[in-house]
Amino acid sequence: MQDGFLKVAALTPKIKVAECIYNTEIICEMMEEAYGKGAKILVFPELCITGYTCQDLFWQEKLLTEAREGLKKILVSSRGKKALIFVGLPWEVDGKLYNTAAVCSDGRLLGLVPKRYLPNYNEFYEARHFCPGQEAVTFLEVDGCQIPFGMNQLFTCRQMEGLAVAAELCEDLWVPCPPSTYHAMAGANVIVNLSASDAGTGKSAYRTSLVSSQSARLLCGYVYASAGEGESSQDLVFSGHNLIAENGTVLASSGRFTTGILYGELDIRRLRAERRRMTTFGCGGFDLDRAAAGHGMGRDGKGYVRTNFELELEETKLTRYFDPRPFVPSGKADRDKRCEEILMIQAMGLKKRLEHINCKNIVVGISGGLDSTLALLVMVKAFDMLGLPHENITAVTMPCFGTTSRTYNNACQMTRTLGATLREVNIKEAVNIHFRDIGHDSSVQDVTYENCQARERTQILMDIANQKNGLVIGTGDMSELALGWATYNGDHMSMYAVNCSVPKTLVRHLVRYYADTCGDEALSRVLLDVLDTPVSPELLPPKDGEIAQKTEDLVGPYELHDFFLYYVLRFGFAPAKIYRIAKLAFAGVYTDEFILKWLKTFYWRFFAQQFKRSCIPDGPKVGSVALSPRGDLRMPSDACVRIWREELDRM
Repeated sequence: MQDGFLKVAALTPKIKVAECIYNTEIICEMMEEAYGKGAKILVFPELCITGYTCQDLFWQEKLLTEAREGLKKILVSSRGKKALIFVGLPWEVDGKLYNTAAVCSDGRLLGLVPKRYLPNYNEFYEARHFCPGQEAVTFLEVDGCQIPFGMNQLFTCRQMEGLAVAAELCEDLWVPCPPSTYHAMAGANVIVNLSASDAGTGKSAYRTSLVSSQSARLLCGYVYASAGEGESSQDLVFSGHNLIAENGTVLASSGRFTTGILYGELDIRRLRAERRRMTTFGCGGFDLDRAAAGHGMGRDGKGYVRTNFELELEETKLTRYFDPRPFVPSGKADRDKRCEEILMIQAMGLKKRLEHINCKNIVVGISGGLDSTLALLVMVKAFDMLGLPHENITAVTMPCFGTTSRTYNNACQMTRTLGATLREVNIKEAVNIHFRDIGHDSSVQDVTYENCQARERTQILMDIANQKNGLVIGTGDMSELALGWATYNGDHMSMYAVNCSVPKTLVRHLVRYYADTCGDEALSRVLLDVLDTPVSPELLPPKDGEIAQKTEDLVGPYELHDFFLYYVLRFGFAPAKIYRIAKLAFAGVYTDEFILKWLKTFYWRFFAQQFKRSCIPDGPKVGSVALSPRGDLRMPSDACVRIWREELDRM
């Protein structure tokens, strides 16, 4: 439960139809196993104590009595288990029969949640036997205790702030407006579903899509447990297809035609962070106007009854996957589709700006590095959409003290291959004159030595743009902006920045995608060499003709910084949590000490360099994270980093 992680389980026992004693024993054994492995929310299938396929046997008093006795044994077995356990059984109320989820914890029955929507389209249509549940909660006396009965129930945890769990049953999810929608709006961030969904051709894919999309719409975790082997095969087969999803991502799937336990870890803090950001997502307030002594229950402002349960605090051992490159699409097919979409967003943004000001000429500094390469490719794409000739793109190479023949030749060849106009302005003399003007010793290769070059290049680009009646297109990427790795009013400035929301790890994949799909062997060869070139501003003289100044030696690996940036901005995670998941994501690649070192660097630079981001040019947003001061990151330039650094220093 540390850092908001909560282990959950979907359990499918191999049952016997109408054999409640046997089924209860299996349920208790599986409950013991799952709890022993750290699961804190356990979800069994619909009507699992009796079996879903009992048909008219549900009218037999003996079966109903045996089911109640089975629940009592499950409650006894749950004593000492500080977890939330959902099991399905039929329950009679005022002469009517309901398909219910019994909610158990540490020997107590916390509530009974009835199924609302009863299918009548298969051989086991439930409307013949059960009544639809109602939203409003009433209280039933069960073994001397007042137990809430109704759909509108939330189960909240004293030890885990913000955790709220609600239940729906099988068909409830398949209707146009599922009960879980209302549960989530009332505050539930984990939905459990006790199901008995029969197998059919193509149905598992639809079921997966349904669970995934519902978890995305509701910004919640979703635990789906379905009946499997052991149910009657008289007319249908039940596949035991269990799913655990979180905000649109399927964390775990059991596959079909299985029984057993499916585990997953939900990130409750991540879900809460998503809801904080989503102001259109409304959550109900909590107003205790009714209580049941000893149960910690109350009815809130939306008619929901909340019942508290206890969890034992412990660290959840994580098995879920953390992508070390969260900005980069996985899989070639997905990569190609996403890369093309991103290039189109960048190009469409530039196209709109050029159309709006009736501009037919643009200027870019071309260095032979990754960022300027991507910017040039985007410019070509925008010009193709506008029907403008490529020669109206002026790519300016400005060699100076640190320029190597490799990057220089790549810049020139790439520009010519794309049909843009190549212009060379050697800035060595101008920079040396500037050194003399300001009294700087050129042998002192400090920040002044470097930044004079960057600002001279920007001045040249701006002046050429004036000559051409055009715009200067910025090349800097989002990773550089996050770290402040740009010369203020140097490469920091342009008239439109096409790469401003593309992180360095993604820049590399976009260039690679272009190389793989452009159909031009000469261009592809140049792009692949650019990809193979170390990232460098080339502001210090080379050594033996090779790049001497490697950016990642100075600020750390960009793949680490992009990982940090994603979780800082996308979810607002605390430093300790980011460090924990970074160790898992980069296990075997970087040592823990190495990760911590650069995480400290990231926080220091991210806070100290906000003043540069407060005045960046316009540019298109391509993903869920961006640094624009006009919308995505409204951060004060004078914010203190102390509380974040102190947490890191304690590790």
